[in-house]
Amino acid sequence: MSRIIIYDTTLRDGSQTEGVSYTVADKLKITDKLDELGVHYIEGGWPGSNPKDKEYFERMKSHKLKNAKLVAFGSTRRSGIKPKQDTNLNELIASQTPTVTIFGKSWDLHVKDVIKTTLDENLRMIEESVAFLKKHKREVFYDAEHFFDGYKRNPRYALKTILAAQKARADCIVLCDTNGGALPEEVTKIVKEVKKKIKTSLGIHTHNDQDLAVANSLAAIHAGCTQVQGTFNGLGERCGNADLCTIMAILHTKMNKKSITPNKIKYLMDASYYISEVSNYTLSNNHPFVGHSAFAHKGGVHIDAMLKNPMAYEHVDPEVVGNHRRLLTSELAGKMPIVLKAQKMNIALDKNSPQAKEIMKELQDKEYRGYQFEGADASFELFMKRRLKLYQPFFYLDGFKVYTEKKLDGSVSAGATVRLRVDGHDEMATIEGHGPVEVLDKALRSALCKFYPNLEHMHLSDYKVRVLDTKDGTAARVRVLIESQDEGDSWTTVGVHENIIEASWEALVDGIEYKLLKDKK
Repeated sequence: MSRIIIYDTTLRDGSQTEGVSYTVADKLKITDKLDELGVHYIEGGWPGSNPKDKEYFERMKSHKLKNAKLVAFGSTRRSGIKPKQDTNLNELIASQTPTVTIFGKSWDLHVKDVIKTTLDENLRMIEESVAFLKKHKREVFYDAEHFFDGYKRNPRYALKTILAAQKARADCIVLCDTNGGALPEEVTKIVKEVKKKIKTSLGIHTHNDQDLAVANSLAAIHAGCTQVQGTFNGLGERCGNADLCTIMAILHTKMNKKSITPNKIKYLMDASYYISEVSNYTLSNNHPFVGHSAFAHKGGVHIDAMLKNPMAYEHVDPEVVGNHRRLLTSELAGKMPIVLKAQKMNIALDKNSPQAKEIMKELQDKEYRGYQFEGADASFELFMKRRLKLYQPFFYLDGFKVYTEKKLDGSVSAGATVRLRVDGHDEMATIEGHGPVEVLDKALRSALCKFYPNLEHMHLSDYKVRVLDTKDGTAARVRVLIESQDEGDSWTTVGVHENIIEASWEALVDGIEYKLLKDKK
């Protein structure tokens, strides 16, 4: 089984995602998670570009990794100076990482129009920069930026650029689809042509502007690349980078190629959600392999087939990547999800029993009123436990009050007071903030954290409202779906009411109770 080197650039390319900004502490947390997973290389950032990355590398000097090698990223020297005079290259040496990656120009358009130098000087910049870093005993990866665009327009010159890196003894030459505009057949063809002329091992770095980053990466691997670069969850500028979660899962389950050790693949979902949590970036439910809906089945015919043979509608065993099968509950699914959920609670419930029929009728009544349990698995589990009398609430509500105030200066604020009974104690919390749901959530958790400190590690990651009866106007019922998240998981709860605050409260309470319930298991 051939081995593919996994090179993660979440901390640099991933940080360029719109809306994502890592603190140094965030970067250290993600570094530890990637190292724990067994990723081979972790690109920590560009120490010559900003004070935050410089501080990160300083702290990493005393922060030892168990599995991964830390990489500092930068560029070739500037035009017209010697490598030893280049601040960027000296910062790479000062970072003291065992491996450095530098990028240079492969496309003659960039040489002439962007860095505005000659084609020959660009070749010298590449060769001298790699040689300088090798002289300082570093493992050096050379990222051939815009390589596929450059090769398609001027293959002779693009090839010269990577031959310059090879001459300087680069340890790996990484072919980059920086604009994300290549097609898999182009990638395959070009990698095979390059491989005939380059002795140095090749890597692949793709962007997702055509939704082809994973496909292009796998095409390159199939054509002979042995290193693949990407980010977790496909984070990255514009449309993102190649998603390492998907790539590693496919390498392991489909291509018979080893990447991280096989016993670590089962932690892919855990790592994916952890990094999305630290990134404050919501992972889509239908994300391949690691999303909550990746192995979710809703149609009754599908569910019936799955019970007979899981291979009928699943291309891999979800547990291989740390996920699990879910049979969604709705009026389309019949009684089997109810029976199976009861079995997980050690309750023998026959689908033809009166109890199953009663639960199904209640479920259909609730869905008729607007509840949507296929998108709120946490609320459904709580519904089942309550209906089967297997659930003891963690707290009781005495009452809550929420207000919103707009002042003469145009500013808007909100406040909430929540009164609860917890373990025989009366507890009250008052919070002020920006919005009514925000303050209600914070007041609820503030009142409970003294009793349940683990609630500090959860937060709301998504909030959706849908008007159910548009003909009723402002008096219409609304359905609120709330996604909550902690460091290792996310779950969705639902509430329905004519009053949006009450619907939100119902979903908030379910979210809290589900968190407490799963932590208690």
